[in-house]
Amino acid sequence: MGEAYIFSLQPTFTQGLILGQFSILFLLVLILKYLFFDTVSDRSYRTSSYQPKVERDEDEEGIALIAERLGAMPGLEEKDGGSGMESADWLNGLLRQVLEAYRIKLRGSLPGAAGDEVARKRVEEYANKLRPPDFLDPIKVHSVDLGVSAPRLSRARLKQTTSPEADPEIEFDMSYVDTLSVSISTSVLFNYPFPSFARLPVSLTISLSLFSSSIVLTPPYPQAQHPTITLTLPSPDTEFTLNIQTKSLMGSRAKLADVPKLHELITHQIRKVLTEKGTWKVVLPGLATVNEIKEDIIKERELAEHLGN
Repeated sequence: MGEAYIFSLQPTFTQGLILGQFSILFLLVLILKYLFFDTVSDRSYRTSSYQPKVERDEDEEGIALIAERLGAMPGLEEKDGGSGMESADWLNGLLRQVLEAYRIKLRGSLPGAAGDEVARKRVEEYANKLRPPDFLDPIKVHSVDLGVSAPRLSRARLKQTTSPEADPEIEFDMSYVDTLSVSISTSVLFNYPFPSFARLPVSLTISLSLFSSSIVLTPPYPQAQHPTITLTLPSPDTEFTLNIQTKSLMGSRAKLADVPKLHELITHQIRKVLTEKGTWKVVLPGLATVNEIKEDIIKERELAEHLGN
């Protein structure tokens, strides 16, 4: 009876095919691990050699002029009768001052580079509180641009309610043109085939140039247990304009710049967050606290889930 050999000095076609597949897979792992991935075992982040940063294309006056052009134009708003639209100029002035107060507070009331550093540290601390530790290394924020403009509201109109008991709603058209941006670097962790197998360094800059949408303001209901002012973005079936610019570098020794799929993923996630969580409640001093409003939101979600089931 003849003997069967798995390997011989003269390899068969099947043996050569298997060996070739293993060699290609081995070379692919080596290329990814030592060319694109970072194999350093220390989990602490290192500053990337280059951090992309978006420079302002417009000065503060130019940005303000663009925002003004996208706002309410003369003749589009009715002052008396007609379509019932009212000017929101007084609200725009108030909104600009409120937003500027928050910018100054975030900068620690410091001007220039000192204020920029305070804002950078605060954004970095907040980002690391939100990051998933099993997926990302600590996030290093390199620069933050808080912008110089404010959202502009126009064409205020009272929405028709379905019942007399329903809360009144006021709808606005909103346009926001600014230079908001953040530049960060981190590493994506790969835990397969074993934990901390490799890290993919990523440097990323995200900047907002335009956000335009309708927005609904619901005044506080006097009989509510915890009255609040509610701001709501459109429902998922309503379109809104979101222009996001991204600059990215991926890799350790070899770098991939401005990957289109990464830009699409970031834009998609931002749009998803705005659609799913596009409701903000403003706490009124003396009428409610932040913790009470959070409890109300949790109860509303639980009730919605119960009704949905």
